[in-house]
Amino acid sequence: MRGNFLVRLREDGGTLAVRCELDEREARMAAAPRAFFITEHYRTYPAVCVRLAAVKPADLPSVLESAWSHVAGRKLVAELDRSS
Repeated sequence: MRGNFLVRLREDGGTLAVRCELDEREARMAAAPRAFFITEHYRTYPAVCVRLAAVKPADLPSVLESAWSHVAGRKLVAELDRSS
């Protein structure tokens, strides 16, 4: 994905940092503040932190798919849409 940030496991081992547009990030944090948050490091970066112990299992795939769609490019996203 051309070297773009998608997701990383943070040093604590229980939190992911995931690529996320700022408006989506705000919505996720408002809907589930125990699961989604940011640190000062990510305040101006399009990312959200995800507490793995607190996130609903059904929410994690949508967060990761959204992140992927932002970095994959239109062609790959269109291929996924056609195969779904």
